Formats: sequence, structure tokens, C-alpha cells
Amino acid sequence: MGSEKSGGALEGLRVLDLTRILAGPLCGQMLGDMGADVIKIEPPGTGDDTRTWGPPFIEGESAYFLGINRNKRSLTLNMAEKAGQEILASLIRKSDVVVENFKLGTLEKWGITNEWLEKNAPRVVRCSITGYGSSGPDAALPGYDFILQAESGLMSICGDQDGTPTKYGVAIVDVVTGLYACNSILGAIAARERTGRGQHVEVCLYDSGIAMLINVASNYLISGKDARRFGNGHPSIVPYTTYPTADSMIAVAVGNDGQFVRFAETIGRGEWARDDRFAKNPDRVTNREALDSLIAQALESGKTAAWIGKLRAVGVPCGPINTVAEALTDPHTLARDMVRTVKHPKTGDLKMVGIPFRMNGTPPSIRRAPPLLGQHTDEVLAGELGMSAERIAQLRAENVI
Repeated sequence: MGSEKSGGALEGLRVLDLTRILAGPLCGQMLGDMGADVIKIEPPGTGDDTRTWGPPFIEGESAYFLGINRNKRSLTLNMAEKAGQEILASLIRKSDVVVENFKLGTLEKWGITNEWLEKNAPRVVRCSITGYGSSGPDAALPGYDFILQAESGLMSICGDQDGTPTKYGVAIVDVVTGLYACNSILGAIAARERTGRGQHVEVCLYDSGIAMLINVASNYLISGKDARRFGNGHPSIVPYTTYPTADSMIAVAVGNDGQFVRFAETIGRGEWARDDRFAKNPDRVTNREALDSLIAQALESGKTAAWIGKLRAVGVPCGPINTVAEALTDPHTLARDMVRTVKHPKTGDLKMVGIPFRMNGTPPSIRRAPPLLGQHTDEVLAGELGMSAERIAQLRAENVI
């Protein structure tokens, strides 16, 4: 239903992004990257909470907000007002997808129930992102990534083996929840092609955190043994960790016995491949501490770059431990267009992380810089709802927009 010409896979799809913070905005950004016309609805005067998160700021714009809100139009709307709710309902009727992360019952309080959608906008896909879902004893609790990392068990398996549980360096539960939301919306859109009807998609941080345990959860469910921390190591594969070298550190990921033979030979310890303690991966896992200590001693004799050159030459996965600055300026990052520059109405040239997927028939694109608060309010109300300039001015005077 969106009129924007993007050339992307979702061209013609209109998305109302009613979300704030990270999971929802990331979901909306991905839909926008794929060509959807995304209208971000924000409270007048304040906008998305992340507009104030910082420093750093550039020309008063938050780096946090700028990182997850490209390819969107911003409309300010006071949805606590009856007139704001009526505008919201009108926009929903003209949309394909509504993404929201309000507290449970908020949309319903404004009259936007699933029954209302079935009657007034039956093709709309509604995606609700919450902290704990709509059922269960904790359903009413607000969701914060840090708390969900703790409660889901993720924090218990991160950090030094003898240290304290440690959170991931970014809000990873929020990020994965945004990915699950986007994936689920695309599934619902595909189903609509068959049924002609939308549906209610529900995604929550708690479920995402549990699902992210992947093999660690499976290990517990099969063995009954609780997981523990391995630092940078892997619970089921050895050697698969970081080691000191003569000048820094190196990450090594030996995924099978053949790679281990080549690894041992390359670092001058070919006899390890014939040692009963290390020849097979289950034995290496059992004797992890002894082997890791021996590897550390061997690798300290050379510099990281030299080891990487030798190990990669024989097909052993390894790499440097880059800082964020080093990663974002790496030649491969730049060759993959994973740092892009867009024109922003206040900051001018704005650097941002690129799109992490390619589609050769309907390529994703960055068509819009992250919007200023309310930048497109008049455009949306006039263009999509046919409002006159006088009516828009009245709504602004009444603090509805």
C-alpha cells in the first residue's frame, strides 16, 4: 500500500512503526532497508527515548538513534488524545504492518483491538514486541535487555570461567528480538498472499533470550547438567578460544580433527595429533586445560599477524581480536560497503553501518537518512490522509501532532 518506489523486495508495503528503543526500531529499519515505506510515529516534543541517549551526539542528534532508524519517515502524534487515536486508526487502515512495543493493553485501551483490526483492517499484520509475552506469571513486567540477559541464562555463560556472570557488549537480546520480529512479519506477509488476511504476531525478549541458548540449552536438556562459563572457549569444541601471542592475542577456531592436525603441525607441535589426550575432539574437550596451556606457550613465540598468515594458509580458522575502530576501518569492511555515508538534514554527511545482506533481484538500499523528530508529519497527514494545511495547523496548535 506504500507509494514509495524503492526497487526493494518490500516495495509497496507500508509499515507503521510505533516502537521505541532498539528491538522494534531495528525491525522497522530492516523492513525499510528491504524497500517498505516505514512511518515512525513518535510523541510530540520528545520522540523516541533514544533521541536523548548519549553522548555521543552530532548536531544534537543521538548516535544511538541514528544507528537504528534510517529509511523511515517521522510523524509526531499524541496518541493519548482522542484526535491522535483517530489519526492512528486512519493510518492503520492504509497500512500493511503495524509494529508496536507498548505495555500490554495499551493499543486496546485506544480501541485498536484484534477484533477492530479484523473488522476495519483485515489485511494488516500486527506485530507486538513485549518483554515477557502476553501470558505467564511475568507477562506484566517491562522488558529490559540487561535484565533479560540475566534471567534467560545468557549472562551465566558469559565471562571468565572463574569470574562473575557478564553481559554481552551490546543489547543482544533486543537485537535478536528485532530479527525474530522482522522474520515473523515476513512470514505473516507471505501467509497473507494465500489467505488474504493479516494476523497478530507476538515476539518477546524473554522467549528470544531462551531461544538464543541454542546448543547450550540442548546440552542441558539432553544431559541434565547445568551449563558453565568457558570464558572465550567453547563447551563442545577445543581448541576454540583466544591465546596470547608475542605482540597481542589471536582467536583460533579448530572445528574438526583434520584442522587440528594441520594446526598442530603448523605451530610446530605435530606430535599432539598422535597424542591420545588430544587426537580426537572429545579427548581434547576432556583435556582442555592441559591443551590450552600448551597452545598458549607455543603461540607466544610468534606475532599475531605471522601466525594468522601461516594458519590461514593451511585452512585453520583464526583471526585478530580487533577493536571496534579497527573492525570498522578494516579493508574487508569497506569492500563490503558495511560503512556507508548518507546525507542528513542536520549533520550533512553521516556515516552509518551498512546493510548486512544482499539481494540481487530486489536489492536493499538506504534511501532516507534517520529522520528529524516530526520531519514528515505534514507530508504524511496531507499525502496519506488528505488533510488540509489548516487542519494540520489546528492539530499542531492543540498539541495533537
